[in-house]
Amino acid sequence: MKYILLDRDGTIIEDKHYLHDPDGVELCLNAAEGLKAMQDAGYGLIVVTNQSGIGRGYYAEKDMHAVNERMSELLAEHGVEFKAVYFCPHAPDQECDCRKPAPGMFDQAIAEFDMDPEDCYVIGDKLCDVELGILCKAKSILVRTGKGAKEESKCVDKADYIADDLLGAANFIKKNK
Repeated sequence: MKYILLDRDGTIIEDKHYLHDPDGVELCLNAAEGLKAMQDAGYGLIVVTNQSGIGRGYYAEKDMHAVNERMSELLAEHGVEFKAVYFCPHAPDQECDCRKPAPGMFDQAIAEFDMDPEDCYVIGDKLCDVELGILCKAKSILVRTGKGAKEESKCVDKADYIADDLLGAANFIKKNK
């Protein structure tokens, strides 16, 4: 199986600055449709998310899990299922190998799913997502949702593709299978 590694906030769900309340979870426009199309095209979906709010003491790990669970519930209504959710709980000033663009979460996924990074995509709304793809030799897609429109100028010569949203990313992936 081939895999798509996806950022969470601003890519799958609306970016609500240190979201820790599951009642605040809202899917981004066309997220469910795009994820379903990727899944139907034979890709496993994996979430890789920086959650510095934990390291900064803004919320607990259990709060992040509750948000992830709510996101998964909303997407299950559309037949979408994640193979795994990896997270980095560290603040930017804490040394770790998992905060994107560092490859720690990608390396975990490679070990768990025995995947070939060159057969993978990394999709997100920030330069760090695109850089993770580059660093791990995966293809990278920037989406203009979340912070993506503001980040586009930094990513234009780095991302393999820039899409309006996850549905646009899915269409690109299906065309280039």
